[in-house]
Formats: sequence, C-alpha cells, structure tokens
Amino acid sequence: MQKDLQPKDRTPLAEQEAGSRQSRNRKLARFGIVFAFLGLLLFAYFVRKAGLDQILVGIKRLGWGFILILAISSVRQTVRSLAWMKCFEAPYHLRFRDAFAARIMGDALGNIVPLASMAVAEPSKAAFVTDRVPLMASLSAIALENIFYSLSVAVFIFSGTVALLLAFPLKPALRYASFGILAATIVIVLLGYVIIRKQLKFLSGSLSFLHGRGVARDWMGKTIPRAQTLEARVYGFYDRNRNRLALILALEMCFHLAGVIEIYTSLWFISDVVAPTLLTAFVLESVNRVIIVAFKFIPFRLGIDEAGTGMLAKALGFTQAIGVTLAIVRKARDIFWTALGVALIVRRGLSLSGIRERGGRSSLQEQEAVALDDK
Repeated sequence: MQKDLQPKDRTPLAEQEAGSRQSRNRKLARFGIVFAFLGLLLFAYFVRKAGLDQILVGIKRLGWGFILILAISSVRQTVRSLAWMKCFEAPYHLRFRDAFAARIMGDALGNIVPLASMAVAEPSKAAFVTDRVPLMASLSAIALENIFYSLSVAVFIFSGTVALLLAFPLKPALRYASFGILAATIVIVLLGYVIIRKQLKFLSGSLSFLHGRGVARDWMGKTIPRAQTLEARVYGFYDRNRNRLALILALEMCFHLAGVIEIYTSLWFISDVVAPTLLTAFVLESVNRVIIVAFKFIPFRLGIDEAGTGMLAKALGFTQAIGVTLAIVRKARDIFWTALGVALIVRRGLSLSGIRERGGRSSLQEQEAVALDDK
C-alpha cells in the first residue's frame, strides 16, 4: 500500500516543481528576447559606424582562411575536453569523444538559452555523459575543470591588461577601465584562494543558511547532501592528485594560447592597415575574455563584441572596421560550434526537458548511493 501511495504523494510536488520551472523559463525567455533585441540594435549600430563595405572587404580577404580559424578553435575545444578528463578520479574515467561531444553540446545550450548560460551549460555537460559515469563524478570533474579554467582566465586577463597599460598609449576612460579590471581580478583571485585554501563550505554553507530560514526547504533538503559530497570531492582532489595539477593548468593555458593564435591568424588575413603582432593578438584575446565573462548573459554577446573589439582595435593602431570584422568572424566561429552542438543534441533525440530528466534520474541514483555509503 505504501508503494501505491508514493506516486500520488509525489505528483503534486513534481507538478509544482515543473510549473515553477516553466514559469522561470518563460521569464528568462522574455528577458533573453529583450537583451537579444538590444544586442541586435547595438550590432547594427557598430556595423554601420565601422562601415559595412569595409567589413565585407575584410571578410572577403579572410575567405577560405575561415577553415583555418575553425581548425585552431578545435584545438581550444580539445584541450578543455582533455582537462575535464584529467579531473576524473578512479574508478571513473571519460573517453575523449564523449567529453568532446558533451562539451560542444553543453556550450551550444549555453549560447542559445538566454540569461542562464553558466547554469545550463556546465551541468548539462555532466548530464550528457551519465551513461558513462555517475552524475556526481562528472559534476565534480566539471567543477574542478572550471576552477582551473577560472584561474587561467584570471592570470591571462591580468597579464593582458598589464601589457595593454605598459605597451600602448590609452585614453583616460580605457586606462581607468584597465585599472578596474586589474583590481577586480586581484580581489577575485584572493577570494578564491582563501575559499580553496581553507576549504570553506561555500556552497553547502549557503544552502544550509537558506534552509535554516525556511527557503525552499524540500529542495534544499535534497540538494545540501549533494553539495557536501561535491565539495568533499573537489577539495580532496588536490591532496590525492597533486601530480595532475600542473598538467591541467597547462591545458587550460593552451586554450588561451590557441585564442591568441586564432586572433593573430584572423588579423593576418583581415588587416591591410597594420601588420598584426603576437602582442596585439594577446591583448585583444585577453580583453575578449573580459567581455565573455561580463556579458555571457547576452546571446552570442550580440553588439558587445563588436563594440569592445572595435574600440580596442582602434586603440591598438587598427581601424574600427577591422575590429568589428574580427568580432564578426569570431561570432561566426561560435555559431559553427553551436550549430554542431545542436546537431549532436538532435541526433541523440534529446531536448531540454529530456536533459533535465536524465540528470534528475542520475541525481536520484547518486543520492541513494551516498545514503548507502553513509549507512
């Protein structure tokens, strides 16, 4: 009788969660449409300001060189997939083709789902490989890989900003913005260092605080044990796998190095005004990282890339049209990988609800395994 009652008891809660999720998704979709529209207007403005004819000439100069750009960008996808694989601990491991496909599909979701890129992209990668490894193992590996990636981003942005300040004459606004980026980077790195060094229960502690004040008690009660397990695995990785740390960080830095080479190659084809150098490519890529971090909530960073890259390119001695063209080429590269990711999702017969369902089933199995271990 107890078994017969369980579905009935769970149905109202499940329906309530589904309704809440649908309502939240509708709100996000509305905001996403607004931001996409504003981004499109900004995109059109900077394209017109830079000169559509000059941009088209630059794109024609690139021509089949775009294939080379895609090849270089595939290196970036590869090294981050390898870094994710290195973050798994025995007895779990992930094949390269599974990690590569999951990464592309997850990033595609992050690009097309408005205002929820980080919240959607990273967990979905773990959900895509639940037929290979348990959800908690892949989530832990994803969290670790993102920690290493964030560290590499901080180092890269800091270095690029210092190079910009030292090597180029800047207008006051750009100089002050650069000092602000340096200060923010230092604060974030120090905060991250304290959290990891002292192994602060940042995630589970925050959830427990909210749970104690009656916020979403049912959801919090289920999530807190998983958050504690995730934190334990992440913090324990350092002690158990010190021999891997340098390799993982090196792979993450290769991601940025490939980005510099990609920009240098693009400018080599596009620019007819100033010959590109590795220094200018380095500065442009570091600023591009800032734009990606700050404006990830805007689909494909419409208009933002063109504005930022166009103004910075002008400050580095190129024309604004060359900067806008570079941003458009990079956007075309993102669209290519997004289209490939969507194609892989469709090929698997998956949908957003299907991904959530798969993750939910794996999460339930993982929670039961954790409960058995505790006993």
